[in-house]
Amino acid sequence: MLGTVRKFWRDQRGVALLLVSIMLPAIIGFSLLAIDMSRVNNLHADLQKAADAMSLAAAAELDGQSDSITRANRAIANLVANNYTFSTAGPPQILQQSGITTRYLKSLPVNDTTAVATSMVITDEVTDAALARFVEVTVTPVGFSAIFPVSYISSTASGSFNVGAKAIAGFSTSVCDYTPVFICNPYEGNPGGVSLEMAAQQRQYRRRQIILRNNGAWQNGNFSFLASPDGNGANQLELSLARVKPSGCYAQDGVDTEPGQNAGPVQDGLNARFGISKSYIGTANGPALNVRMGLKSFNCNNKTTFETDPTKGIGLEEDPCISAGNCTLMGGRMGEGNWNLARYWSANHPTRGALPSALSGTGNDLPTRYETYRYEIDPNGDGNTSDNIIGDASVGGETGNPSCSQTPVTTVDRRILYGAIIDCTANGFNGRATSVPVHAFGSFFITEPIKDGKDIYVELVDITGKGGRGTLDNFLRDEAQIYR
Repeated sequence: MLGTVRKFWRDQRGVALLLVSIMLPAIIGFSLLAIDMSRVNNLHADLQKAADAMSLAAAAELDGQSDSITRANRAIANLVANNYTFSTAGPPQILQQSGITTRYLKSLPVNDTTAVATSMVITDEVTDAALARFVEVTVTPVGFSAIFPVSYISSTASGSFNVGAKAIAGFSTSVCDYTPVFICNPYEGNPGGVSLEMAAQQRQYRRRQIILRNNGAWQNGNFSFLASPDGNGANQLELSLARVKPSGCYAQDGVDTEPGQNAGPVQDGLNARFGISKSYIGTANGPALNVRMGLKSFNCNNKTTFETDPTKGIGLEEDPCISAGNCTLMGGRMGEGNWNLARYWSANHPTRGALPSALSGTGNDLPTRYETYRYEIDPNGDGNTSDNIIGDASVGGETGNPSCSQTPVTTVDRRILYGAIIDCTANGFNGRATSVPVHAFGSFFITEPIKDGKDIYVELVDITGKGGRGTLDNFLRDEAQIYR
């Protein structure tokens, strides 16, 4: 009997079964925990992807316009819908706008761990929509039920809890290859019921001639300069204004201004685009293909005289009230857009007869100066400039060809001035400042060379953003990104 007992005591067969029996609850428990962790992680990932996608879709519409929040909500409702699984709702569910809440924000705390302050939240999404720069999307938490039987651990414990997600996205716009110029919004305050966006869209407003003045009074239509990578001295400013391809990039969220009185550099830099700046004759920063301006005489040494008789050709004529000095818009520095196209055509293209159909129109539909200038370069509008009519001599003898045998620049339109448009009054702008928000970036057609050392005569061509016509898209660097 004793031997039998010893043999049984030493026999190890079947011990694995004993150990497995003891450990089986723990093995099953850890397996269930691993499955639950995988399920809850998948559920959270699905919800987070939805929050990220919806916030990015909304952020892409936050362009500073009065309807930006309306468009952002529409984007959330129509562009994005994510499936999520493993919730207590059963089979895969679709998360849509009804399953989230949104807040639109003016700004974010510098530190990501700091909560969004109440002052940063836009409470009036109609009136203050233009101030929205960020959107916070919070997914309404959904139920999750664990497989692991937590009641075995504690009778009061529950295996059910909620899973949610949150994302904050913003939209940034910047431009590159832009001249270091800012312009106080000529249409700030919607004078006469016309906004900057309306002016960009409608020919009758784009046609209005504007005098941009650098006189230090920050009112509609005044201009000055931005901090430039070329430097901010007079010589560097002149070069940056003359460059065929400026080197500056600027963000719509904020630009740094470097205002100052620089009449000489402005005139010499911008007049290089007309070929009448002695500093740039014969350089790579040459004139436009079409420089018709009413030039009477020029000796390639910056000594110019201009025609004064419009019947002989004085270039693209000014609005009558601009010439007379009795305009009523923008403090007398915005015309009414009623320039004399018929007389311009007769004086500058006397052998071609009546206005071509491409330049027909009267009243509100009268073509702009820029459209007329572009017709002279490309009459058929097909991009082929070989059939241009730049060489037509005016009654006074001027053509649109650059003087002094200069080779014109054809890679860019040299008579377009690009600049940041700032709401100077609303921003309380009063001199050198940093991070000044930009209403939009714009392009302006220089209608005539600078003659008085400071004033630039322009027409608005286009602006960036939803209010524009898309001609500046190649300058834009738009980016919607997740911030939190």
